[in-house]
Amino acid sequence: MLFFDKAKRIRTDEEKTPFIGDYCAALDRLNDPEYTLLPGFCDVHVHFREPGFSYKETISTGSLAAAHGGYTSVCTMPNLKPVCDSLDHLAMQEELIAREALIEVRPYAAISLGQKGEALSDLEALAPHVVAFSDDGHGVQSESLMREAMVRAKALGKLIAAHCEDNSLLRGGYIHDGHYAAAHGHLGICSESEWRQIERDLRLADETGCAYHVCHISTKESVALIREAKRSGVDVTCETAPHYLLLDEDDLQEDGRFKMNPPLRAREDREALLEGLFDGTVDMIATDHAPHSAEEKAGGLAGSAFGVVGLETAFPLLYTALVRPGLLSLGTLVDLLCDRPRARFGLPPGNSFSIWDFGTNYRIDPGAFLSRGHATPFAGRKVYGRCMLTVFEGKIVYREEIN
Repeated sequence: MLFFDKAKRIRTDEEKTPFIGDYCAALDRLNDPEYTLLPGFCDVHVHFREPGFSYKETISTGSLAAAHGGYTSVCTMPNLKPVCDSLDHLAMQEELIAREALIEVRPYAAISLGQKGEALSDLEALAPHVVAFSDDGHGVQSESLMREAMVRAKALGKLIAAHCEDNSLLRGGYIHDGHYAAAHGHLGICSESEWRQIERDLRLADETGCAYHVCHISTKESVALIREAKRSGVDVTCETAPHYLLLDEDDLQEDGRFKMNPPLRAREDREALLEGLFDGTVDMIATDHAPHSAEEKAGGLAGSAFGVVGLETAFPLLYTALVRPGLLSLGTLVDLLCDRPRARFGLPPGNSFSIWDFGTNYRIDPGAFLSRGHATPFAGRKVYGRCMLTVFEGKIVYREEIN
């Protein structure tokens, strides 16, 4: 059995955890060098939908899906019902997490009350209890409000994690404003709606000294702006998602499982994101796991809700597409999924790991997902990398049956 160096220390604690010793012994008997132990992954951008939308996902099903994908820490966005914009609203989510979570689940708080962009949430009261501030799902339209949020977040030692979207440039669009939209009569979302607000926020982050993180970047202009800002000394990091690295508008189908926000962009955008990943401009990969009901994803590109799931497929997809062809080392992929997000968001690794079978391939089957959401643009894709076991703080939270 091959063990990843960063997780070797965990082997000494097997006898403290029921079944781990027997499980590892069973894997040893297989004498298969393709079994690999990796640190538990960290996703700083997920939607677990509770409280308020439990028909889409729950803390229980979301954390189980995360464990199935090798994740042991996740950060949940605040677009809930009620929005996580006060201590009372946060307490409702914390109660569910304490009762239902199988892994570490760290909430965000909203930047603005109700995520309406009109007045700030009580950032000072919320700061000790949340991982960062974000209005994910909504761009903060007011420059003065975002500046004030950054000043206060800086004083509190907290990140601002921004969904960047200029509403004045959306014009009713729902997929990328490119050749597919033109050919099929769809309304497009221009790239400028993303990068223009990133440009504004980078200027504000430079002025205020705030630690600033850009969510789910999708355009070549976003990569270029962030690259230059880093060179200029701005305290900025960013994430992108597997679907922006591996798909573009050429892969679109008339199916709601290809609809997310931001949308799949042009080929040159995907290539720029990969270049940014390779040169360090893109700091981490997050899934933006956003489950919806089957009915909400059944309206095609025009009529479906924005969002796809990703926790159960992220590592196999990235390992297959980037590591196996030699574009990225396994160690670098683990850094992108584990070490870098933990470092930026202040999440210690803990005693958590997963065991992976790299020796067999299979096709992604949404029917086998443990999430309540099944919408993925990768359905049917052949991948390598099956999670066999996930352990969080000495407890098995996912186990694949083996003979």
